[in-house]
Amino acid sequence: MVKILCSLLLVCLFTLHAEPFALETTPQNSEAEKKELLLEKIKALIGENAYARHSKFIGIIFADKDEFYTNKRVDVAKVILMLKDNGLLDLFFKKPKEMHLTFQSSGYPLFFVKIMSDTLQSMGYYRFITDWSKQDESGFFWTIRLTGEYAIDPVLLKNALQKRGCDIVDINRNSQTDWSYHIDMKNAYLMLDELLPETQKVLKKSLYEHWLDARSAKSLTIWSLKGNNWYPYISIYDRELHLLKVYKRDRKTYKIKLELPEDTAYLKIADLYSLKNIKEGLRVEANGVK
Repeated sequence: MVKILCSLLLVCLFTLHAEPFALETTPQNSEAEKKELLLEKIKALIGENAYARHSKFIGIIFADKDEFYTNKRVDVAKVILMLKDNGLLDLFFKKPKEMHLTFQSSGYPLFFVKIMSDTLQSMGYYRFITDWSKQDESGFFWTIRLTGEYAIDPVLLKNALQKRGCDIVDINRNSQTDWSYHIDMKNAYLMLDELLPETQKVLKKSLYEHWLDARSAKSLTIWSLKGNNWYPYISIYDRELHLLKVYKRDRKTYKIKLELPEDTAYLKIADLYSLKNIKEGLRVEANGVK
């Protein structure tokens, strides 16, 4: 189970041996080229055998090829939705299989991993591990593996990513169990509870660190609730999860007040030793207005 984001990042930053996947990026202008690129994408998504069996039907449902282009590029999400709605995209396996998913983005690696981890977990995928990663001039590449009875539904993944300000630029199906996604993160944000100025929030017991949106606050006060033995460990990040500051205290604490750096966007609140030390929860108050 993926629980500690830092461990993911370490794997991502130090495993640099794999080759990135290729993505279709060249716009096609002529009608013949547009048709060929669209059909090639369909063939890649459903496999050559399925394409050969259903080529006439595919020709009918994709007759208006311009409907499947956006900004001179194949709108792969629309293509997949059409294939899915017409029963041409088989995502199910006869028995559980190990899958490999590669995600590419130009976003900051830690932010990208956090976004993708949160997105997958929101879809019910908790048990996945990092296989490899690579960062070069094309961006950051992250491959995970997980086991399931069916492949991740690209339409549902796109919808979940859009809730976080992200979009899918391209999708490649390398095999039934090997998929590649190119993610646009330029408008990405974390889906977190926002700390509104002059309000309080109770953070209940959790198996994970508490993440909060603190973009509107200048400072905060945090109380440890009765029954805890809290040794504060608080990380402060900007909008792309660059670490701005860490507050930590190696003694039992009941109350702490923090002044937040100007660029603060997100907070991660934990314990220096174990989350069991804050099993009774915390109370947080945001103060000031940026």
